[in-house]
Amino acid sequence: MKRLIYLLREAIRGLRANRTNTLIGIITTAFTIASFGMFLLLYHNVRTITGSLQNHIQVIIYLEDAISTQEQANLKHALTQETHIETLTFVSKKQALEEFHEQFPEESYLLDGIGDNPLPASFVATVVPHDHVSDLVSAMVTRVKELSGVEHVRYSRDWVERLTLFTSYLEMGALSIGLILALASMTIISNTVRLAFYARRDEIEILRLIGATGAFIAIPYLIEGAILGAMGGGLSLLFLRGGFEIVKDKIHDLGWVGGLQATIDFFPIHMSGMLVLAGLILGCAGSALSIYGWIKVRT
Repeated sequence: MKRLIYLLREAIRGLRANRTNTLIGIITTAFTIASFGMFLLLYHNVRTITGSLQNHIQVIIYLEDAISTQEQANLKHALTQETHIETLTFVSKKQALEEFHEQFPEESYLLDGIGDNPLPASFVATVVPHDHVSDLVSAMVTRVKELSGVEHVRYSRDWVERLTLFTSYLEMGALSIGLILALASMTIISNTVRLAFYARRDEIEILRLIGATGAFIAIPYLIEGAILGAMGGGLSLLFLRGGFEIVKDKIHDLGWVGGLQATIDFFPIHMSGMLVLAGLILGCAGSALSIYGWIKVRT
């Protein structure tokens, strides 16, 4: 226990003795991790939005104007037999017109001079959430189009597939940029710890002369790197949180529709912890690089 306290005290003493370098290392590490965190946060929210859309896909089946009551009943029965349809709602021509006036009050005049209601009746089907929902819905739509009385079928497949593709690109981009920035963070922390080595080289030589092992000498510097990296990771979270709140306020001020501002959110607690842990690991790795270089020079 005494040895652990000594090692921690030496690590903290080293950070205090090189305050300027430590501060520069923390800030540059924070900006580096925050740069990666921006991609990670964007990926997190795009994936959340995509998952939300995939779990709330609606298929709208527009009916022919000349459809008979029997055909409509047969069509409803056929739709209820589809295992991928969770709920089925009938929207009459009158209801469709009322919804149009409610959703587009400024464009209501477009239908005033037409006379008869031009909007078709429809069935609105909510699809059961599934991992491969897009492919399942595509097959179901093909079957529904062949049913008697169906004029047209519409659903948001293209939008969901584009978001899914964008998410996969983000995932690859975040991975590539993350690797580059991780190397940059390790280099920054490695240089910071190396400066601490040079500043205390006389003390290290004395420890070697009195029989201190390489591990005993190196551990405080590993702890320094871990603390530096963890503090950089924590500071990066503050940067990201501040930027996230600014962007969210801008979205709210722009009045984006569809509940987008309610869908996007910041990292959950476990992801925030992983970002700090990533900084800690990068700090240890950077310190290890410095120690390895020092050992090679000494040998």
